[in-house]
Amino acid sequence: MTVFTFIEILGTLAFAISGIRLASAKRFDWFGAYVVGFTTAIGGGTLRDLMLSLTPFWMLDATYAVVTAFALGIVIALGRYLIRLNNTFFIFDAIGLGLFTVVGIEKTLAAGFPLWVAVIMGTITGAAGGVLRDILINEEPLIFRKEIYALACVFGGVVFWICEMAGIRGGALQIATAASVIAARIVAVHYRLRLPVLK
Repeated sequence: MTVFTFIEILGTLAFAISGIRLASAKRFDWFGAYVVGFTTAIGGGTLRDLMLSLTPFWMLDATYAVVTAFALGIVIALGRYLIRLNNTFFIFDAIGLGLFTVVGIEKTLAAGFPLWVAVIMGTITGAAGGVLRDILINEEPLIFRKEIYALACVFGGVVFWICEMAGIRGGALQIATAASVIAARIVAVHYRLRLPVLK
């Protein structure tokens, strides 16, 4: 298994758990929770692939559906523990955001697009699944409220570009990019950083 594949699977698991955890808080049944988790995990990547004129990644490999089922099993088995932890959703969402930003950037560059397009697609890959999740559970999308969210993905794209300019490649580049997105989210939440509200 390559580092890139591992990042995709780990990101899928993290986002699926975040979606299923919120669905359980809304008292969804198992199937409904699975749908929310799967949509959270593949939503951003599907939109990215359609915009890049590619076959959506999850239609070529059943792994993502299986990983989502595994995530559902984790929440069912550890449900009471996960629900009690108010920061569980934030932790898994931040991890998924960082990992999928890397996936989006890498796949866009592999398709032959310039870096500025890759940064946009990385942001879509990371943030769009969360938007679809919030719509399904009838919540105002996180991307439009509270602390910095999508801008953390943009920050990760800038770090990716800087690392490439510095000659950093492979797993080190991917880890640095994902870590920067996760760190940006943690700092934004801890210090309550946000953009001004449009009045």
